[in-house]
Amino acid sequence: MATRSDPLTVIIALAMAFGAGPCHGSSAFLTQKGSVNEKAFRDDIMNAMGSILGCGGQPDKSRIEAVRMAVKPMWQTMPKSNDRIDRRSLRYITYRHFMKTSSLMVRGFEPTRLVNDSHWGAADVLSQMVPAYVESALESHHSAQNGFTMQDVVEMILTLEQLIFDAESVLLESVYTNQGKALSQSLNEASMQKVLEEYMIKWMVDAEPEDYVMLLNDTKLAGQILPHHKDIMGFVKGRVKALEFERQLANPRWAMTYSFNDAHEIVGGITQNFQSYWQGECESMKSALVDMDQHSTGRVPLANFYNTAINSDWRFGESEAYLRELGALDETSKWAGPQVIIPNYIQATSNCIVSSAHYLVCCASECESLLGEIESAIQAPTALPSDILRLVGGMTSQTTLDHDEPPHLNKHLLSQLDLVARNHGGMVPLHGRLFAQWLHYVFPRECPFPYKSGSVSGATPLEYGEQYIASPEAMKKHADSATDVQVTVDKEELQWMSQWSPDEELMLDYQSELGGFSLRRLFFVVVSLLLVAGGIYGGVISSGNKGSGPITTSLHSHLV
Repeated sequence: MATRSDPLTVIIALAMAFGAGPCHGSSAFLTQKGSVNEKAFRDDIMNAMGSILGCGGQPDKSRIEAVRMAVKPMWQTMPKSNDRIDRRSLRYITYRHFMKTSSLMVRGFEPTRLVNDSHWGAADVLSQMVPAYVESALESHHSAQNGFTMQDVVEMILTLEQLIFDAESVLLESVYTNQGKALSQSLNEASMQKVLEEYMIKWMVDAEPEDYVMLLNDTKLAGQILPHHKDIMGFVKGRVKALEFERQLANPRWAMTYSFNDAHEIVGGITQNFQSYWQGECESMKSALVDMDQHSTGRVPLANFYNTAINSDWRFGESEAYLRELGALDETSKWAGPQVIIPNYIQATSNCIVSSAHYLVCCASECESLLGEIESAIQAPTALPSDILRLVGGMTSQTTLDHDEPPHLNKHLLSQLDLVARNHGGMVPLHGRLFAQWLHYVFPRECPFPYKSGSVSGATPLEYGEQYIASPEAMKKHADSATDVQVTVDKEELQWMSQWSPDEELMLDYQSELGGFSLRRLFFVVVSLLLVAGGIYGGVISSGNKGSGPITTSLHSHLV
Protein backbone atom coordinates (compact mmCIF):
# COMPACT_ATOMS: atom_id res chain seq x y z
CA MET A 1 0.00 0.00 0.00
CA ALA A 2 1.25 3.47 -0.85
CA THR A 3 2.11 5.47 2.24
CA ARG A 4 3.19 8.70 0.58
CA SER A 5 0.69 11.43 -0.26
CA ASP A 6 1.82 12.30 -3.75
CA PRO A 7 -0.37 11.79 -6.84
CA LEU A 8 2.30 9.84 -8.69
CA THR A 9 2.43 7.09 -6.07
CA VAL A 10 -1.36 6.90 -6.21
CA ILE A 11 -1.26 6.57 -10.02
CA ILE A 12 1.41 3.86 -9.90
CA ALA A 13 -0.41 1.87 -7.25
CA LEU A 14 -3.64 2.21 -9.18
CA ALA A 15 -2.02 1.17 -12.44
CA MET A 16 -0.52 -1.89 -10.77
CA ALA A 17 -3.87 -2.74 -9.22
CA PHE A 18 -5.33 -2.78 -12.72
CA GLY A 19 -2.71 -5.24 -13.84
CA ALA A 20 0.03 -3.19 -15.47
CA GLY A 21 3.28 -5.04 -15.77
CA PRO A 22 6.68 -3.78 -14.66
CA CYS A 23 8.63 -1.03 -16.45
CA HIS A 24 7.64 -1.28 -20.08
CA GLY A 25 5.54 0.84 -22.35
CA SER A 26 3.84 1.00 -25.68
CA SER A 27 4.44 4.73 -26.14
CA ALA A 28 0.90 4.96 -27.42
CA PHE A 29 -1.35 6.45 -24.78
CA LEU A 30 -0.37 9.99 -25.70
CA THR A 31 -1.60 10.70 -29.19
CA GLN A 32 -1.89 13.85 -31.25
CA LYS A 33 -5.66 13.54 -31.38
CA GLY A 34 -5.95 12.94 -27.66
CA SER A 35 -7.45 9.44 -27.86
CA VAL A 36 -6.95 7.18 -24.88
CA ASN A 37 -6.11 3.49 -24.76
CA GLU A 38 -6.59 2.27 -21.21
CA LYS A 39 -4.08 -0.57 -21.30
CA ALA A 40 -1.53 1.61 -23.07
CA PHE A 41 -2.05 4.22 -20.38
CA ARG A 42 -1.31 1.75 -17.62
CA ASP A 43 1.81 0.53 -19.39
CA ASP A 44 3.09 3.98 -20.28
CA ILE A 45 2.54 5.47 -16.83
CA MET A 46 4.82 2.74 -15.51
CA ASN A 47 7.27 3.40 -18.33
CA ALA A 48 7.30 7.15 -17.69
CA MET A 49 7.88 6.58 -13.99
CA GLY A 50 10.67 4.06 -14.62
CA SER A 51 13.54 6.54 -14.70
CA ILE A 52 12.30 8.37 -11.63
CA LEU A 53 11.85 5.20 -9.58
CA GLY A 54 15.05 3.64 -10.84
CA CYS A 55 13.18 0.84 -12.58
CA GLY A 56 14.77 0.02 -15.90
CA GLY A 57 17.47 2.60 -15.35
CA GLN A 58 18.89 4.96 -12.74
CA PRO A 59 17.27 8.34 -12.14
CA ASP A 60 18.99 11.24 -13.87
CA LYS A 61 20.31 12.96 -10.76
CA SER A 62 21.43 16.06 -12.63
CA ARG A 63 17.94 16.53 -14.10
CA ILE A 64 16.30 15.98 -10.72
CA GLU A 65 18.57 18.59 -9.17
CA ALA A 66 17.95 21.03 -12.04
CA VAL A 67 14.18 20.79 -11.53
CA ARG A 68 14.58 21.13 -7.78
CA MET A 69 16.66 24.29 -8.13
CA ALA A 70 14.23 25.73 -10.69
CA VAL A 71 11.19 25.34 -8.44
CA LYS A 72 12.92 26.22 -5.16
CA PRO A 73 12.23 29.99 -5.30
CA MET A 74 8.55 29.29 -5.98
CA TRP A 75 8.44 26.61 -3.28
CA GLN A 76 9.78 29.06 -0.69
CA THR A 77 6.89 31.43 -1.34
CA MET A 78 4.16 28.78 -1.18
CA PRO A 79 1.89 28.78 1.90
CA LYS A 80 2.58 25.50 3.70
CA SER A 81 1.27 23.34 6.50
CA ASN A 82 3.91 21.07 8.05
CA ASP A 83 6.15 21.89 5.08
CA ARG A 84 3.55 20.56 2.63
CA ILE A 85 1.49 22.39 0.03
CA ASP A 86 -2.06 21.86 -1.19
CA ARG A 87 -3.23 20.78 -4.64
CA ARG A 88 -3.65 24.30 -5.95
CA SER A 89 -0.03 25.05 -5.09
CA LEU A 90 1.19 21.86 -6.78
CA ARG A 91 -0.79 22.73 -9.89
CA TYR A 92 0.36 26.35 -9.82
CA ILE A 93 4.06 25.47 -9.51
CA THR A 94 3.75 22.90 -12.30
CA TYR A 95 2.17 25.44 -14.66
CA ARG A 96 4.74 28.12 -13.91
CA HIS A 97 7.69 25.75 -14.19
CA PHE A 98 6.82 24.66 -17.71
CA MET A 99 6.07 28.23 -18.79
CA LYS A 100 9.30 29.51 -17.25
CA THR A 101 11.62 26.84 -18.63
CA SER A 102 10.18 26.16 -22.09
CA SER A 103 7.01 28.27 -22.51
CA LEU A 104 4.96 25.07 -22.62
CA MET A 105 1.39 25.73 -21.52
CA VAL A 106 0.35 22.30 -20.27
CA ARG A 107 -3.35 22.00 -20.93
CA GLY A 108 -5.49 21.94 -17.82
CA PHE A 109 -2.95 23.65 -15.56
CA GLU A 110 -3.77 27.19 -16.72
CA PRO A 111 -4.53 29.50 -13.74
CA THR A 112 -7.59 30.94 -15.52
CA ARG A 113 -9.22 27.51 -15.94
CA LEU A 114 -12.21 26.70 -13.77
CA VAL A 115 -11.42 23.79 -11.49
CA ASN A 116 -13.48 21.38 -9.44
CA ASP A 117 -13.42 21.14 -5.66
CA SER A 118 -10.08 19.37 -5.69
CA HIS A 119 -8.54 22.22 -7.72
CA TRP A 120 -7.54 19.81 -10.47
CA GLY A 121 -8.68 20.97 -13.88
CA ALA A 122 -11.57 19.07 -15.38
CA ALA A 123 -9.44 18.59 -18.49
CA ASP A 124 -5.89 18.61 -17.14
CA VAL A 125 -3.12 16.72 -18.85
CA LEU A 126 -3.76 13.60 -16.79
CA SER A 127 -7.54 13.42 -17.07
CA GLN A 128 -7.30 14.06 -20.81
CA MET A 129 -5.29 10.90 -21.16
CA VAL A 130 -6.73 8.52 -18.60
CA PRO A 131 -10.10 7.20 -17.46
CA ALA A 132 -12.04 8.97 -14.72
CA TYR A 133 -10.69 6.74 -11.97
CA VAL A 134 -7.33 8.52 -12.09
CA GLU A 135 -8.82 11.84 -11.05
CA SER A 136 -10.64 10.00 -8.27
CA ALA A 137 -7.32 8.58 -7.12
CA LEU A 138 -5.77 12.05 -7.12
CA GLU A 139 -8.67 13.09 -4.93
CA SER A 140 -7.94 10.42 -2.33
CA HIS A 141 -8.52 11.47 1.25
CA HIS A 142 -4.94 10.58 2.11
CA SER A 143 -3.55 13.14 -0.35
CA ALA A 144 -6.07 15.78 0.63
CA GLN A 145 -5.17 15.39 4.28
CA ASN A 146 -1.40 15.41 4.09
CA GLY A 147 -0.60 17.62 1.11
CA PHE A 148 2.45 17.42 -1.13
CA THR A 149 6.17 17.73 -0.44
CA MET A 150 8.93 19.35 -2.48
CA GLN A 151 9.86 15.89 -3.74
CA ASP A 152 6.27 15.38 -4.92
CA VAL A 153 6.53 18.58 -6.97
CA VAL A 154 9.77 17.43 -8.57
CA GLU A 155 8.35 14.01 -9.39
CA MET A 156 5.18 15.50 -10.87
CA ILE A 157 7.23 17.72 -13.18
CA LEU A 158 9.63 14.95 -14.17
CA THR A 159 6.79 12.58 -14.97
CA LEU A 160 4.96 15.16 -17.08
CA GLU A 161 8.22 15.86 -18.90
CA GLN A 162 8.56 12.16 -19.63
CA LEU A 163 4.94 11.82 -20.74
CA ILE A 164 5.30 14.79 -23.10
CA PHE A 165 8.53 13.31 -24.43
CA ASP A 166 6.79 9.98 -25.00
CA ALA A 167 3.97 11.78 -26.81
CA GLU A 168 6.37 12.82 -29.55
CA SER A 169 7.20 9.16 -30.15
CA VAL A 170 3.70 8.49 -31.44
CA LEU A 171 3.96 11.15 -34.15
CA LEU A 172 7.52 10.19 -34.95
CA GLU A 173 6.54 6.55 -35.45
CA SER A 174 3.81 7.62 -37.87
CA VAL A 175 6.38 9.59 -39.91
CA TYR A 176 8.68 6.58 -40.09
CA THR A 177 5.77 4.45 -41.25
CA ASN A 178 4.67 7.02 -43.83
CA GLN A 179 8.20 7.13 -45.29
CA GLY A 180 8.53 3.34 -45.32
CA LYS A 181 11.29 3.29 -42.73
CA ALA A 182 11.59 0.62 -40.05
CA LEU A 183 12.03 1.83 -36.47
CA SER A 184 15.13 -0.37 -36.24
CA GLN A 185 16.64 1.21 -39.34
CA SER A 186 19.73 3.45 -39.16
CA LEU A 187 19.41 6.64 -41.20
CA ASN A 188 22.00 8.90 -42.78
CA GLU A 189 21.83 12.67 -42.27
CA ALA A 190 19.76 13.32 -45.41
CA SER A 191 17.17 10.68 -44.47
CA MET A 192 17.00 11.97 -40.91
CA GLN A 193 16.46 15.50 -42.20
CA LYS A 194 13.58 14.26 -44.36
CA VAL A 195 11.98 12.55 -41.35
CA LEU A 196 12.27 15.70 -39.26
CA GLU A 197 10.87 17.97 -41.98
CA GLU A 198 7.71 15.87 -42.14
CA TYR A 199 7.60 15.68 -38.35
CA MET A 200 7.73 19.46 -37.98
CA ILE A 201 4.92 20.05 -40.46
CA LYS A 202 2.71 17.51 -38.71
CA TRP A 203 3.71 18.87 -35.28
CA MET A 204 2.94 22.47 -36.14
CA VAL A 205 0.02 22.21 -38.58
CA ASP A 206 -3.32 20.59 -37.80
CA ALA A 207 -4.53 19.19 -41.13
CA GLU A 208 -6.16 16.22 -42.79
CA PRO A 209 -3.95 13.41 -44.22
CA GLU A 210 -4.48 14.55 -47.81
CA ASP A 211 -3.49 18.11 -46.86
CA TYR A 212 -0.24 16.87 -45.33
CA VAL A 213 0.58 15.18 -48.64
CA MET A 214 0.16 18.53 -50.43
CA LEU A 215 2.30 20.39 -47.88
CA LEU A 216 5.07 17.80 -48.02
CA ASN A 217 5.15 17.86 -51.82
CA ASP A 218 4.90 21.63 -52.27
CA THR A 219 7.56 23.66 -50.45
CA LYS A 220 6.01 26.95 -51.62
CA LEU A 221 2.61 26.00 -50.19
CA ALA A 222 4.23 24.87 -46.92
CA GLY A 223 5.91 28.27 -46.72
CA GLN A 224 2.53 30.00 -47.09
CA ILE A 225 0.84 27.87 -44.44
CA LEU A 226 3.71 27.61 -41.97
CA PRO A 227 5.25 30.99 -41.04
CA HIS A 228 9.02 31.11 -41.60
CA HIS A 229 9.02 27.55 -42.95
CA LYS A 230 12.54 27.82 -44.36
CA ASP A 231 13.98 29.22 -41.12
CA ILE A 232 12.24 26.55 -39.06
CA MET A 233 13.77 23.82 -41.18
CA GLY A 234 17.13 25.52 -40.66
CA PHE A 235 16.53 25.37 -36.91
CA VAL A 236 15.79 21.64 -37.18
CA LYS A 237 18.96 21.08 -39.19
CA GLY A 238 20.85 22.88 -36.44
CA ARG A 239 19.46 20.45 -33.86
CA VAL A 240 20.74 17.54 -35.95
CA LYS A 241 24.16 19.17 -36.21
CA ALA A 242 24.21 19.71 -32.43
CA LEU A 243 23.60 16.00 -31.81
CA GLU A 244 26.24 15.14 -34.42
CA PHE A 245 28.80 17.35 -32.67
CA GLU A 246 27.95 15.80 -29.31
CA ARG A 247 28.34 12.26 -30.65
CA GLN A 248 31.64 13.00 -32.35
CA LEU A 249 33.05 14.47 -29.17
CA ALA A 250 32.08 11.33 -27.29
CA ASN A 251 33.23 8.97 -30.06
CA PRO A 252 35.34 10.28 -32.97
CA ARG A 253 34.65 7.01 -34.81
CA TRP A 254 30.90 7.50 -34.71
CA ALA A 255 29.39 6.10 -37.92
CA MET A 256 27.32 9.23 -38.71
CA THR A 257 24.04 7.31 -38.71
CA TYR A 258 20.93 7.98 -36.66
CA SER A 259 18.66 5.55 -34.84
CA PHE A 260 15.02 6.04 -33.94
CA ASN A 261 16.12 6.90 -30.40
CA ASP A 262 18.36 9.61 -31.86
CA ALA A 263 15.41 11.02 -33.77
CA HIS A 264 13.33 10.85 -30.59
CA GLU A 265 16.01 12.74 -28.69
CA ILE A 266 16.12 15.43 -31.36
CA VAL A 267 12.34 16.01 -31.42
CA GLY A 268 12.21 15.99 -27.62
CA GLY A 269 14.83 18.74 -27.63
CA ILE A 270 12.83 20.66 -30.23
CA THR A 271 9.78 20.63 -27.95
CA GLN A 272 11.81 21.93 -25.02
CA ASN A 273 13.73 24.57 -26.98
CA PHE A 274 11.46 25.66 -29.79
CA GLN A 275 10.13 28.70 -27.96
CA SER A 276 13.62 30.13 -27.52
CA TYR A 277 13.95 29.97 -31.30
CA TRP A 278 10.48 31.47 -31.85
CA GLN A 279 10.94 34.25 -29.28
CA GLY A 280 12.26 36.59 -31.95
CA GLU A 281 8.82 36.51 -33.59
CA CYS A 282 7.17 37.26 -30.24
CA GLU A 283 9.51 40.20 -29.64
CA SER A 284 8.82 41.55 -33.11
CA MET A 285 5.09 41.39 -32.40
CA LYS A 286 5.50 43.16 -29.07
CA SER A 287 7.68 45.86 -30.63
CA ALA A 288 4.95 46.62 -33.16
CA LEU A 289 2.36 46.90 -30.37
CA VAL A 290 4.62 49.08 -28.21
CA ASP A 291 4.98 51.49 -31.13
CA MET A 292 1.20 51.95 -30.99
CA ASP A 293 1.18 52.43 -27.20
CA GLN A 294 1.72 56.19 -27.07
CA HIS A 295 1.19 56.61 -23.31
CA SER A 296 2.94 53.48 -21.97
CA THR A 297 -0.31 52.09 -20.62
CA GLY A 298 0.28 48.60 -22.00
CA ARG A 299 -2.76 49.11 -24.22
CA VAL A 300 -3.38 49.74 -27.91
CA PRO A 301 -6.64 51.19 -29.23
CA LEU A 302 -8.49 48.50 -31.17
CA ALA A 303 -8.86 50.97 -34.05
CA ASN A 304 -5.06 51.31 -34.32
CA PHE A 305 -4.64 47.56 -33.92
CA TYR A 306 -6.86 46.89 -36.94
CA ASN A 307 -5.44 49.80 -38.90
CA THR A 308 -2.01 48.19 -38.60
CA ALA A 309 -3.46 44.82 -39.65
CA ILE A 310 -4.97 46.38 -42.78
CA ASN A 311 -1.93 48.39 -43.83
CA SER A 312 1.23 46.71 -42.63
CA ASP A 313 1.02 43.69 -40.30
CA TRP A 314 -1.13 40.65 -41.05
CA ARG A 315 -0.59 39.25 -37.53
CA PHE A 316 -3.14 41.51 -35.80
CA GLY A 317 -6.34 40.08 -37.21
CA GLU A 318 -8.22 38.42 -34.31
CA SER A 319 -11.88 39.34 -34.12
CA GLU A 320 -13.16 41.63 -31.39
CA ALA A 321 -15.22 38.79 -29.91
CA TYR A 322 -12.23 36.44 -29.84
CA LEU A 323 -10.00 39.08 -28.23
CA ARG A 324 -12.68 39.53 -25.59
CA GLU A 325 -12.87 35.76 -25.06
CA LEU A 326 -9.08 35.60 -24.61
CA GLY A 327 -9.08 38.39 -22.03
CA ALA A 328 -7.00 40.62 -24.31
CA LEU A 329 -9.55 43.45 -24.59
CA ASP A 330 -10.05 46.33 -22.14
CA GLU A 331 -13.43 47.98 -22.69
CA THR A 332 -13.63 50.02 -19.47
CA SER A 333 -12.30 53.41 -20.62
CA LYS A 334 -14.86 55.86 -22.00
CA TRP A 335 -12.08 58.03 -23.40
CA ALA A 336 -10.00 55.39 -25.15
CA GLY A 337 -12.70 52.95 -26.23
CA PRO A 338 -11.82 49.25 -26.64
CA GLN A 339 -8.11 48.58 -26.25
CA VAL A 340 -5.93 45.52 -26.78
CA ILE A 341 -3.90 44.70 -23.65
CA ILE A 342 -0.36 44.06 -24.86
CA PRO A 343 0.85 41.32 -22.45
CA ASN A 344 -2.51 39.52 -22.49
CA TYR A 345 -2.44 39.52 -26.28
CA ILE A 346 1.17 38.33 -26.52
CA GLN A 347 0.44 35.52 -24.05
CA ALA A 348 -2.87 34.55 -25.67
CA THR A 349 -3.28 31.10 -27.18
CA SER A 350 -3.88 32.72 -30.57
CA ASN A 351 -0.13 33.44 -30.60
CA CYS A 352 1.01 29.98 -29.52
CA ILE A 353 2.95 28.59 -32.45
CA VAL A 354 2.31 24.92 -31.61
CA SER A 355 -0.97 23.51 -30.35
CA SER A 356 -0.97 19.80 -29.55
CA ALA A 357 -3.58 17.78 -27.69
CA HIS A 358 -1.75 18.16 -24.41
CA TYR A 359 0.31 21.34 -24.50
CA LEU A 360 0.93 24.55 -26.42
CA VAL A 361 4.22 26.28 -27.21
CA CYS A 362 3.64 29.98 -26.55
CA CYS A 363 5.49 33.26 -26.27
CA ALA A 364 7.64 33.58 -23.16
CA SER A 365 6.04 35.21 -20.13
CA GLU A 366 8.11 38.30 -19.40
CA CYS A 367 6.30 38.79 -16.12
CA GLU A 368 7.56 35.41 -14.94
CA SER A 369 11.12 36.71 -14.60
CA LEU A 370 9.89 39.79 -12.73
CA LEU A 371 7.80 37.73 -10.31
CA GLY A 372 10.67 35.27 -9.95
CA GLU A 373 12.99 38.11 -8.93
CA ILE A 374 10.48 39.16 -6.27
CA GLU A 375 10.10 35.59 -5.01
CA SER A 376 13.87 35.07 -4.79
CA ALA A 377 14.23 38.21 -2.68
CA ILE A 378 11.17 37.78 -0.43
CA GLN A 379 11.42 33.99 0.13
CA ALA A 380 8.05 33.95 1.88
CA PRO A 381 4.36 33.69 0.89
CA THR A 382 3.58 37.24 2.04
CA ALA A 383 5.46 40.51 2.31
CA LEU A 384 5.12 43.98 3.77
CA PRO A 385 4.25 46.70 1.23
CA SER A 386 7.44 48.56 2.17
CA ASP A 387 9.58 45.52 1.33
CA ILE A 388 7.83 45.07 -2.03
CA LEU A 389 8.21 48.76 -2.91
CA ARG A 390 11.89 48.79 -2.00
CA LEU A 391 12.47 45.77 -4.22
CA VAL A 392 10.25 46.70 -7.17
CA GLY A 393 11.50 50.29 -7.15
CA GLY A 394 14.90 49.06 -8.25
CA MET A 395 13.64 46.78 -11.01
CA THR A 396 13.31 47.53 -14.72
CA SER A 397 11.46 45.83 -17.56
CA GLN A 398 12.81 45.31 -21.05
CA THR A 399 10.09 46.96 -23.10
CA THR A 400 11.99 46.35 -26.33
CA LEU A 401 15.37 44.88 -27.18
CA ASP A 402 16.94 48.34 -26.98
CA HIS A 403 14.95 49.94 -24.17
CA ASP A 404 14.57 49.24 -20.46
CA GLU A 405 11.69 50.93 -18.68
CA PRO A 406 11.44 51.74 -14.95
CA PRO A 407 8.38 50.61 -13.01
CA HIS A 408 5.25 52.77 -13.05
CA LEU A 409 4.98 53.72 -9.36
CA ASN A 410 2.67 56.68 -8.90
CA LYS A 411 0.88 57.70 -5.70
CA HIS A 412 -2.25 55.82 -6.69
CA LEU A 413 -0.37 52.56 -7.11
CA LEU A 414 1.35 53.04 -3.75
CA SER A 415 -2.01 53.46 -2.05
CA GLN A 416 -3.45 50.46 -3.89
CA LEU A 417 -0.66 48.24 -2.59
CA ASP A 418 -1.38 49.45 0.95
CA LEU A 419 -5.05 48.66 0.39
CA VAL A 420 -4.19 45.12 -0.72
CA ALA A 421 -2.18 44.70 2.48
CA ARG A 422 -4.97 46.08 4.68
CA ASN A 423 -7.33 43.54 3.16
CA HIS A 424 -4.99 40.80 4.38
CA GLY A 425 -4.03 41.89 7.86
CA GLY A 426 -1.14 44.10 6.82
CA MET A 427 0.65 41.66 4.52
CA VAL A 428 0.50 41.28 0.73
CA PRO A 429 0.00 37.69 -0.54
CA LEU A 430 2.39 37.28 -3.47
CA HIS A 431 0.09 34.82 -5.22
CA GLY A 432 -3.22 36.64 -5.25
CA ARG A 433 -5.17 38.33 -8.02
CA LEU A 434 -4.83 41.78 -6.46
CA PHE A 435 -1.03 41.64 -6.32
CA ALA A 436 -0.94 40.30 -9.88
CA GLN A 437 -3.19 43.21 -10.87
CA TRP A 438 -0.86 45.65 -9.11
CA LEU A 439 2.12 44.16 -10.98
CA HIS A 440 0.25 44.61 -14.25
CA TYR A 441 -0.07 48.35 -13.72
CA VAL A 442 3.51 48.65 -12.46
CA PHE A 443 4.79 46.74 -15.53
CA PRO A 444 1.87 47.24 -17.96
CA ARG A 445 3.67 45.93 -21.06
CA GLU A 446 5.09 42.81 -19.41
CA CYS A 447 2.62 41.54 -16.79
CA PRO A 448 -0.84 40.50 -18.01
CA PHE A 449 -4.03 41.80 -16.44
CA PRO A 450 -5.32 38.95 -14.21
CA TYR A 451 -8.90 37.75 -14.51
CA LYS A 452 -10.78 35.60 -12.04
CA SER A 453 -10.83 31.90 -12.85
CA GLY A 454 -13.31 31.04 -15.56
CA SER A 455 -13.73 34.64 -16.73
CA VAL A 456 -11.70 34.21 -19.90
CA SER A 457 -10.93 31.35 -22.24
CA GLY A 458 -7.75 29.70 -23.43
CA ALA A 459 -9.36 28.48 -26.64
CA THR A 460 -7.06 28.22 -29.63
CA PRO A 461 -8.27 29.63 -32.98
CA LEU A 462 -9.17 26.10 -34.11
CA GLU A 463 -11.13 25.47 -30.92
CA TYR A 464 -12.88 28.86 -31.09
CA GLY A 465 -14.02 28.39 -34.66
CA GLU A 466 -14.06 30.33 -37.89
CA GLN A 467 -15.12 33.55 -36.18
CA TYR A 468 -11.70 33.89 -34.53
CA ILE A 469 -10.56 36.12 -37.40
CA ALA A 470 -12.04 39.58 -37.96
CA SER A 471 -13.74 40.26 -41.26
CA PRO A 472 -12.20 42.96 -43.48
CA GLU A 473 -15.38 45.01 -43.05
CA ALA A 474 -15.18 44.85 -39.23
CA MET A 475 -11.52 45.82 -39.21
CA LYS A 476 -12.12 48.74 -41.57
CA LYS A 477 -15.05 49.97 -39.50
CA HIS A 478 -12.88 50.12 -36.38
CA ALA A 479 -9.87 51.51 -38.23
CA ASP A 480 -11.97 54.35 -39.67
CA SER A 481 -12.99 55.37 -36.15
CA ALA A 482 -9.38 56.02 -35.08
CA THR A 483 -8.79 59.52 -33.74
CA ASP A 484 -5.87 61.55 -32.47
CA VAL A 485 -7.58 62.30 -29.15
CA GLN A 486 -5.03 60.23 -27.23
CA VAL A 487 -2.18 62.43 -28.40
CA THR A 488 -3.67 65.47 -26.69
CA VAL A 489 -4.40 63.92 -23.26
CA ASP A 490 -2.25 62.23 -20.64
CA LYS A 491 -2.75 58.65 -19.54
CA GLU A 492 -4.58 59.62 -16.34
CA GLU A 493 -7.19 61.43 -18.43
CA LEU A 494 -7.44 58.27 -20.54
CA GLN A 495 -8.54 56.41 -17.37
CA TRP A 496 -5.69 53.98 -17.92
CA MET A 497 -6.44 52.16 -14.64
CA SER A 498 -10.19 51.96 -15.22
CA GLN A 499 -9.97 48.17 -15.44
CA TRP A 500 -8.79 47.91 -11.81
CA SER A 501 -11.08 45.61 -9.84
CA PRO A 502 -11.16 45.17 -6.02
CA ASP A 503 -12.04 41.48 -6.33
CA GLU A 504 -9.46 39.25 -4.68
CA GLU A 505 -8.83 35.64 -5.59
CA LEU A 506 -6.01 33.87 -3.79
CA MET A 507 -4.39 31.42 -6.16
CA LEU A 508 -3.22 29.30 -3.21
CA ASP A 509 -4.47 28.38 0.26
CA TYR A 510 -3.17 31.16 2.51
CA GLN A 511 -5.10 29.98 5.57
CA SER A 512 -1.93 28.99 7.43
CA GLU A 513 -0.19 32.27 6.56
CA LEU A 514 -2.95 34.83 7.05
CA GLY A 515 -5.45 32.95 9.20
CA GLY A 516 -3.43 33.01 12.42
CA PHE A 517 -2.78 36.73 12.16
CA SER A 518 -6.45 37.43 11.57
CA LEU A 519 -7.47 35.36 14.58
CA ARG A 520 -5.07 37.30 16.79
CA ARG A 521 -6.56 40.53 15.50
CA LEU A 522 -10.03 39.13 16.17
CA PHE A 523 -8.97 38.32 19.74
CA PHE A 524 -8.01 41.94 20.38
CA VAL A 525 -11.31 43.16 18.92
CA VAL A 526 -13.28 40.86 21.20
CA VAL A 527 -11.25 42.02 24.22
CA SER A 528 -11.87 45.63 23.24
CA LEU A 529 -15.61 45.05 23.07
CA LEU A 530 -15.54 43.47 26.49
CA LEU A 531 -13.69 46.49 27.83
CA VAL A 532 -16.31 48.79 26.35
CA ALA A 533 -19.02 46.75 28.01
CA GLY A 534 -17.18 47.06 31.32
CA GLY A 535 -16.88 50.83 31.04
CA ILE A 536 -13.07 50.86 31.04
CA TYR A 537 -12.46 51.32 27.30
CA GLY A 538 -11.48 54.98 27.37
CA GLY A 539 -7.77 54.48 27.91
CA VAL A 540 -7.30 52.17 24.94
CA ILE A 541 -9.94 53.29 22.44
CA SER A 542 -7.45 54.85 20.02
CA SER A 543 -5.39 51.65 19.70
CA GLY A 544 -8.56 49.62 19.30
CA ASN A 545 -9.78 51.79 16.45
CA LYS A 546 -6.40 51.71 14.75
CA GLY A 547 -6.65 48.05 13.86
CA SER A 548 -10.39 47.59 13.45
CA GLY A 549 -10.62 48.66 9.80
CA PRO A 550 -8.81 45.85 8.05
CA ILE A 551 -9.98 43.13 10.45
CA THR A 552 -13.43 42.74 8.93
CA THR A 553 -12.02 42.73 5.42
CA SER A 554 -9.36 40.18 6.31
CA LEU A 555 -11.86 37.84 7.95
CA HIS A 556 -14.22 38.24 5.03
CA SER A 557 -11.50 37.27 2.57
CA HIS A 558 -10.89 34.03 4.47
CA LEU A 559 -14.54 33.18 4.87
CA VAL A 560 -15.17 33.78 1.17
